[in-house]
Amino acid sequence: MISSFRTRQFWLPRPLFSLFLALLWLAMVNDVSVAHALLGLGLGVAIPFTTHAFWPEEAKIKRPLPLLRYLLVLLVDILRSNLVVALRILRPARYLQPGFFVYPLTLDDDFAITILASTISLTPGTVSLHYDAEANTLLVHALHLEDEEEAIATIRERYEQPLEEIFR
Repeated sequence: MISSFRTRQFWLPRPLFSLFLALLWLAMVNDVSVAHALLGLGLGVAIPFTTHAFWPEEAKIKRPLPLLRYLLVLLVDILRSNLVVALRILRPARYLQPGFFVYPLTLDDDFAITILASTISLTPGTVSLHYDAEANTLLVHALHLEDEEEAIATIRERYEQPLEEIFR
């Protein structure tokens, strides 16, 4: 029994990620055929198999329900931010106030910090540029930054606190 589990774990070190990659391939090619499904499955097995030595240990999600809430909030924020950025770009450039700010992290889990940095970058109008492990901060660039404290409070409330709940 243990031997078959280790064999499966060797060939499919990340089964959910493999499935995700296969589905992502089908979505990207926009064609559900046997050939594309086999290619997607092949990529879904090959990519995690060849890269598993570089991956950190699996994330320890303590509470999955807040994760679903987090994903919904992120999806809504991405859609809303797309509209806001589009409107800002259509205005003359003098109405933009780009800026950098340092975001002080309260998270200490590397995976959660990576998710937060990715979330900031996925939300149009903001990009996380640098993680300072010693200071435990992220350097963030905003396309339009009126109030640095408000931007920090928004990130903390909408993203960092839910991540703390998910991973602690």
